[in-house]
Amino acid sequence: MATSSSKPASGAHALPSYLQADHLGPWGIFLQQVDRVEPYLGNLARWVETLKRPKRILVVDVPIHMDDGRVAHFEGYRVQHNTSRGPGKGGVRFHQDVTLSEVMALSAWMSIKNAAVNVPYGGAKGGIRVDPKTLSRGELERMTRRYTSEIGIIIGPTKDIPAPDVNTNDQIMAWMMDTYSMNQGATATGVVTGKPVDLGGSLGRREATGRGVFTVGVEAAKRIGLDIANAAVAVQGFGNVGGIAGKLFAEAGARVVAVQDHGGAIYREAGLDVPSLLKHVAEKGTVAGFEHAEVMEAEKFWDVPCDIMIPAALEQQITKANAHRIQARMVIEGANGPTTPEADDILHERNVLVLPDVIANAGGVTVSYFEWVQDFSSFFWDEDEINKRLVRVMQQAFAGVWQVAEQHKVSLRTATFIVACERILHTRELRGLYP
Repeated sequence: MATSSSKPASGAHALPSYLQADHLGPWGIFLQQVDRVEPYLGNLARWVETLKRPKRILVVDVPIHMDDGRVAHFEGYRVQHNTSRGPGKGGVRFHQDVTLSEVMALSAWMSIKNAAVNVPYGGAKGGIRVDPKTLSRGELERMTRRYTSEIGIIIGPTKDIPAPDVNTNDQIMAWMMDTYSMNQGATATGVVTGKPVDLGGSLGRREATGRGVFTVGVEAAKRIGLDIANAAVAVQGFGNVGGIAGKLFAEAGARVVAVQDHGGAIYREAGLDVPSLLKHVAEKGTVAGFEHAEVMEAEKFWDVPCDIMIPAALEQQITKANAHRIQARMVIEGANGPTTPEADDILHERNVLVLPDVIANAGGVTVSYFEWVQDFSSFFWDEDEINKRLVRVMQQAFAGVWQVAEQHKVSLRTATFIVACERILHTRELRGLYP
């Protein structure tokens, strides 16, 4: 692959020709995170460049017939960052601002996440540059099926297993599974996870990411002496991740005092009625207009007095511009990459404990792994069994990360990267290079 001689701000990295050194985007953040962990890798550091280069990148044209007779073209991606530990695993997002840099970074964070919780996957991610709200249901189905056909050459139950992400859901996964199966000539339920239960999906999958956020939050709270039952919680984003996490914290006695999403922000010092708010969001698509709360300026969300803040929306929400305003003792990253490296440093200096995405939101991929295993065996577990297994995996993974953080006196993010990178690169070393 051709490389550029220009050096990005994040370090002396040789960049592939398709990236701009002065505008690296999310991929630049991942490179900085790898730089921070390299001094702790010992002899495995000789393999660290493996992490700075995705194994495979596929960019595809996705042409579809629109309802008005036009033929529209959309840009699609599937990136497989690393497959040393197993098949690629990662979501597919439909968003108008998706870029190759973003999908590369998300695939790399999936590599770290999967290794951190020790499920036998590598990291992958996919996306289409489209605002799905502008499409009819028929157009959405045609786009999903065409995209699946275009990336079908690199996905499969033993190669790369997509899942839902931003603006995708179990119906999108059903269409992807059916399209792949039609092209293969046999039903392949294990090609995607996050499917409807009737098509081989797993019970507990929809709630899994939020449940994982709650589980690591409880574990961290024990270690810093924070009483969850008396904690105030602020949540950004109130969908599958933020909504479920907020519900579980409220059930544990915490007060969810503020919620912000794309439609606005609301506040109630005594605590919001979370079940009613979830019902409102399901009906209206936003927290805006919820009657039993004060309306708050969106920007004021970062000033809310709270013990726990959960950014569960999109990337790069906590930056050097607002990190100094956060009053929480603990930030639990429900979204992928919501905190920039500069903001990370500010929060660390202010003794705000950050539970990083690569461990905090790994509940989703953990139950995706359970779904994949159930599909292969055609034997399905009940929801209690799945939740118990999920909590056990998350508790063990967090305990390991916490121990490494204390051993090396580093942040939980760097500790998670140490654990994950050691596992990935040790596997790379054992497998060697072929040929």
